[in-house]
Amino acid sequence: MSSLMGLPSLLLPSQPPPPTLLCSSIQSRHSSPWLLSPWLSSRAPTPQQALPFASPPRRGPSVRSRTTRAAVVVRASAGDSAARELRRILETPGIHQGPACFDALSARLVHRAGFQFCFMSGFSVSAARLGLPDVGLISYGEMVDQGRQITEAVSIPVIGDGDNGYGNAMNVKRTVKGFIQAGFAGIIIEDQVSPKACGHTRGRKVVSREEAVMRIKAAIDARRESGSDIVIVARTDSRQAVSLEESLRRSRAFADIGADVLFIDALASREEMKALCDISPLLPKMANMLEGGGKTPILNPIELEQLGFKIVSYPLSLIGVSIRAMEDALAAIKSGRVPPPGSLPSFDEIKDTLGFNNYYEEEKRYSINPVHPSYQSEYSPRTTTAYSTELTAQVTPEQSQRTDNLNEPVVEVVTPYVYDNYSSDDSRNRQSRILSRTLRLKITGRDGLEKLDVRIPAGFLEGLTRVIPGLGGVDIMQKLEDASVDDGADSGKILLDLNDAMGERIQVLVE
Repeated sequence: MSSLMGLPSLLLPSQPPPPTLLCSSIQSRHSSPWLLSPWLSSRAPTPQQALPFASPPRRGPSVRSRTTRAAVVVRASAGDSAARELRRILETPGIHQGPACFDALSARLVHRAGFQFCFMSGFSVSAARLGLPDVGLISYGEMVDQGRQITEAVSIPVIGDGDNGYGNAMNVKRTVKGFIQAGFAGIIIEDQVSPKACGHTRGRKVVSREEAVMRIKAAIDARRESGSDIVIVARTDSRQAVSLEESLRRSRAFADIGADVLFIDALASREEMKALCDISPLLPKMANMLEGGGKTPILNPIELEQLGFKIVSYPLSLIGVSIRAMEDALAAIKSGRVPPPGSLPSFDEIKDTLGFNNYYEEEKRYSINPVHPSYQSEYSPRTTTAYSTELTAQVTPEQSQRTDNLNEPVVEVVTPYVYDNYSSDDSRNRQSRILSRTLRLKITGRDGLEKLDVRIPAGFLEGLTRVIPGLGGVDIMQKLEDASVDDGADSGKILLDLNDAMGERIQVLVE
């Protein structure tokens, strides 16, 4: 009976629901007593659970405003899917844990750990992004930007910290719409004045009860205007700022106006936590387990479920252990060491966490066989002696059918000069031996990809210097002669290794 899953099937037209299930606050604002809570009334019934006598739902995908701009709907589509998933989680029996992240990496770790959803902590975002305390210094724009990076990094629902909406009710509407477009599944709106303060620190002040209720109403209106189903978590900090009684009154008012989840921060005892859960029992309640010494007792999930809570946040675990781990690592480095293996993942583990392996696998889907571009002579006519030849890069059949294209030129190697003016037979024989050597020409692009790798007789290389601009002005023959003082040169000897004006590497080696 405590689960929300089976309640619609209990509502039969011929038999009203038990009085204990009806919330007086709901009866006062709906003409039909069949809607048990703002949570259930917000859900469009499935075909199997259709209630012909039920009032139309106040919001949700089935009643999205037809005037909503298409661009906004497209941007919010991911968030709508996440919101529906979050609502499914809230309807599932049991209590659900949501660690608080502060950036894309921490959100990804929460997801990898198997949690169904997570929170984005304003306290932790302010610490990680600004290195500053959570006292209202971080802006709406910074929170939305950080949130967008978080929601894009995971596929689980994320509940965002909307603080006090960053102003009046109109600011609250803008904040909610911005969080919807950033992909959030839920948003927490609180009743603190500006500048706000962390919930468990001193100096907190709240706006009037009427203004606090109007903030939640503005959030609900912004959701309807956006055609979204984002979950509205209504938070009050009046327990510490005013009194427990005032915080309970505000929570009842939030339930009446249509909030989806109730949250009183900094409750000081089990009894106070139970008092919150007794308000609109069918409406989900949120607990905040501030690790390290807050005002609220730290209870395990079973105890929290027994009290009546549905979701629980752990706001400091990830940012806290991150601070301590970084301090320990820096101390190790400063002392001339590195962090011990037990505290530091291997490089392979880090790459796996960040998705390198997945990236490589997906990259294969788009891989192509690179075609090595060739080089074309900017000079005119080919020589036509018996030594003439033509070199081309490897090409595909399709490329071979193309017409002349300056982007895919042909490498033309012209014949060498004929050395017939030597003063003696020994000189001619030596030059002939030099010219008969095989040279290897390699050209590597700036991107590290091989563009050309050919082997040619040394006699052809001097003509090739007129074809490849990067070899212009280089006396290859002189370099070969210098390397062949003893009528020979070691195999693999590098005659030339330079980068041309285009940043490509040109190498000539003796084979």
